[in-house]
Amino acid sequence: MLAYKNTQPDFPELASKEWLVTNGIGGYASSTAAGANTRRYHGLLVASLNPPTERTVMVSKIEECIVFNRDCAFGLSSNQYPGVVHPQGYQYFKFFERKPLPRMKFEAQGNHLLKTVYMVHGSNTTVVEYENTGDTTFKLRLTPLFVYRDYHSLQQEDSFLDYWMKRENGYYTLYAHFGAMPLYFNFTAGEFVEKRDWYKKLEYVREQERGLDAHEDAVAVANIEVVLKPGMKVHLLFSTDEKMVLKDPEMLRAAEIKRLESLVPKETDDTFLRDLSISGDQFIVKRKSTEGYSLLAGYHWFTDWGRDTMIAMRGLTIASGRQEESKSILATFFRYIDKGMLPNRFPDKDEPLEYNTIDATLWLFIALYEYHQKFQDLTFIAGHFDALTDILDQHIAGTRYNIHVTPDGFLSGGTGLAQLTWMDARVGDFVVTPRHGCPVEIQALWFNALRIYQYFAGTLGKPFEQYREIAEKLQANFRKQFVRANGALNDVVNFTDPPAADDAIRPNQIYVVSLPFSLLGKDEEKRVVDVVREHLLTDYGLRTLSPEHPDFKPVYEGDPWHRDTAYHQGTVWPFLIGEYITAYLKVNDWSESSQKEALAMLEPLKRHFYQQDCIMGISEIFDGKIPRNGKGTIHQAWSVGALIKTLLDLKAGRKKGRRQSKIPFLEVRSVFF
Repeated sequence: MLAYKNTQPDFPELASKEWLVTNGIGGYASSTAAGANTRRYHGLLVASLNPPTERTVMVSKIEECIVFNRDCAFGLSSNQYPGVVHPQGYQYFKFFERKPLPRMKFEAQGNHLLKTVYMVHGSNTTVVEYENTGDTTFKLRLTPLFVYRDYHSLQQEDSFLDYWMKRENGYYTLYAHFGAMPLYFNFTAGEFVEKRDWYKKLEYVREQERGLDAHEDAVAVANIEVVLKPGMKVHLLFSTDEKMVLKDPEMLRAAEIKRLESLVPKETDDTFLRDLSISGDQFIVKRKSTEGYSLLAGYHWFTDWGRDTMIAMRGLTIASGRQEESKSILATFFRYIDKGMLPNRFPDKDEPLEYNTIDATLWLFIALYEYHQKFQDLTFIAGHFDALTDILDQHIAGTRYNIHVTPDGFLSGGTGLAQLTWMDARVGDFVVTPRHGCPVEIQALWFNALRIYQYFAGTLGKPFEQYREIAEKLQANFRKQFVRANGALNDVVNFTDPPAADDAIRPNQIYVVSLPFSLLGKDEEKRVVDVVREHLLTDYGLRTLSPEHPDFKPVYEGDPWHRDTAYHQGTVWPFLIGEYITAYLKVNDWSESSQKEALAMLEPLKRHFYQQDCIMGISEIFDGKIPRNGKGTIHQAWSVGALIKTLLDLKAGRKKGRRQSKIPFLEVRSVFF
C-alpha cells in the first residue's frame, strides 16, 4: 500500500500532493490530497472530446460535508479563496493512498469516510466512491461543482451558461449551454435536492505561481444527501456516454483494478519498476483520427508530440515488451511523414500539423532500431523501408527550414525564428537558445540514422553504399569540429567563414556516447561523461547549462517570460538521467560497481515518485541550482520512459561493452552488441 499520512494536517503540504488517473483516450481526473484544486487543469472529469485532444473540464470537484440538523457540521472538502481556505476539511484528513487507486480518508468526531476516484478505460467516465468505514451512521451531503471549458481556460459566471438539466431513464443530463456536450450523471443512493449556486473566485495557487489568471467560478445545481450506515457506499458517476452512468460502479472498479494489475511486468520483484509501468501506461492513448495508439507527452497540458513520443516509447512500450502499442505508434507517425519529416506535434483542434523539428524524425530511427532489437520484427521494418530511404534522401537533398547535409557530412538546419531542436523555447521574437547550424546531438542522431539504415538495408539485402559514405565522412570530420581541449563537445557549430562554435556545456553532448553507434573513441567518450558529471549531473537529472555559464538560470519560476527564458538555461530535466546512465555504464564497461552506482543515482527520483508532487508521477523539470520540488508538468512521458528503460536495462544486466559488431556489413562499434 502506497500511503501518505499526516498526523498534523497542513493545507499547503496536502495541497502540494497531487494525483492523476486517466482513461486511455486523453481524458483524466486529477486534484490534490487536500481535495482542493490548485490548477486550472484539475478536475474530476476532464473529458477528451476528440481523443486524445479537445480536453474539456466538465466536473470540477465535489463538496462533501457531514450533516446534523440540516447544517453542515463537518465540511470535509477544502477550497482556496482569496485570503482564506474554506471549508477547512483538511483538518479531518487522515491519509492518502495512491495504489491501486487514489483514496483519501477523513475522520470527524468518530465518523469515518473513505473517498476513492477512478475512471473507465476508453470512456470519458469518472466514478467517485464514498464509503463509511466507521461504526457510526451519519448523513453525507455531496455537492458536485460544474464547469464547461477548454482545459487551458477558466470559467466565470455568465448568463450564457444556464446549465439546463433534465431527469429521465433513471439518470440526469446537464447542458452547460445550448449546443454544449451533454454531461450525464447518476448516483447509487440518496436523495437529489435541486439547489443552484455559484462558487465564486476559487483560487488556484499553482496558476498564481506561473503568473497566470488564477480565479474561477463553478456552479452547483443540486445536493445529493445520503444516510450512510457503517460499511455502506454511495457512488457518483459522471460521463459523456449516457450508457455508462447506468453501469454497476463496483464492476467498473473491479475491471479497472484488473487492467492495472495486468500492466505489471512479469518476473520482476522490483516494486519501483512495477509501479512505473502502471504509471507509464497513463501516457498511452488511442487516437481517434488514426484508430491507433499514440503517446501524450505529459499531464496535464501536453498532447502527442513527435519528438517526445519517439524518445518516451523506448521505455514505455518497446523495452516494456508492448509490441502491439509500439507498432501502432510507429505506424501512426509513419502515416504523417511529409517531405522526409515527422510532425512535431498533433494540435488540439483542427489546425495543420506542425513539422518544425529536426530531431523527431531522426529519433524514429532509434525507436525502430530498438523495436527490432526487442521484437525481431523484420517484416514491419521491411514494410516501411522505402519511407526510411525517402527520409534520408529528403535530408540529403534539403527539406524544410534549410535542413540539409553539408559537404563534410554534417546535418545542418535552422532559419529565422524557427526552433528545431528540443531546446526550443522562444518568447515572441526572442529566441532563448538559438541553435541554428549543426547541433551536437543532431550529428549523433544523424550518424545513428545512417548506421541504422545501413544495418536494416544489409539485413534486407538492399543497397546502402551512398549512406555509408556520408556516415564515414561525418565520423572523419566530427572530432575536428566538435571535440574541445577540455574533453567537452561544442554544443553547436556553424560553418560560416571561419566556422563559429558555441562551447556552452550542455547535456546534448551525452547523446554522442549514449546512442547505439558512436562517433568517438573510448577515451574521448569517457572525457565527455566526466565533463557532464562535473557540470550538469544532479540528483534529479541533468542541467541544461553549466552553472559556470553567465546565462545560467538557477530557478525556474514566475510568469511565462521568466519561465521560458530559464527552461533550457540550467533547468534540470529528469529524462536525461537515462542517457547519462547509459553512457556512464558504457564507458565503465558495465562493471558491477558502475551498475550499483547507476541504481543509486535513481534513488532521489524514486523518492520523488512516491512522496513528492504528483504521487506516482515524475515531473517534467526541476530548478537548476538546487533541484527539490518538481516543476512544469506534474507527470512527463519521457521522464517515466527513461526510468523504465534504465531499470529494464539494468535488470537484464547486458554487458554493453565496446565490442565490434558481429554484423559483417556494419563494422562500427555499438553499445548493443
